[in-house]
Amino acid sequence: MDDEELAGALADAARGDSVAFAALWRAQQPALLRYLRVIVGDTAEDVASETWLQTAKALRDFSGTPAGFRVWLFTIARNRAIDERRRVRRRPEEPRDLVERELPGAHPDVANEVIQRSETDWALSVIATLPKDQAEAVTLRVVAGLDVAQTAQVLGKRPGAVRIAAMRGLRRLAEHAEVKTRRADSRPPLDLQSPRTEGV
Repeated sequence: MDDEELAGALADAARGDSVAFAALWRAQQPALLRYLRVIVGDTAEDVASETWLQTAKALRDFSGTPAGFRVWLFTIARNRAIDERRRVRRRPEEPRDLVERELPGAHPDVANEVIQRSETDWALSVIATLPKDQAEAVTLRVVAGLDVAQTAQVLGKRPGAVRIAAMRGLRRLAEHAEVKTRRADSRPPLDLQSPRTEGV
């Protein structure tokens, strides 16, 4: 969906058009989920759902460009992710294997295993090993496709700080042993070297 189509869908969705809202969801959900998988891991889908619920409730009051909508959406997602991390810190988790043993029919899902082994999943898991500020900057720039100014708005930082965090993160990824090994075999789906030439 290009910006012109997104602008039309935004206007219609703000008036309560559920088909237009679904179009917004289809256009933005993949990048949103990838970002959240880096930030909150296995709870990404839950946090994404909370993000879209809040977006749906507040969309009527949103006024701005498609680029502004992306910034707004990812800011909501980041705030929900922060809430999720706080919730997890307050509530001790049961050991995962114990929980899985207690679930009826709990066994590895074949489709899920295939997804987990995909190159995109691998790339996101590597990005998630970066320090938090670098992981967020790289994910928003490379995966979500936000520019430096938009990323700075989402993170509440200065553009210069975002550039530095993204550059440091990309350097760490380039030095990552697995990245080097995989580069020799096949090119990853995400270009981990450079998000865009205009000022990381």
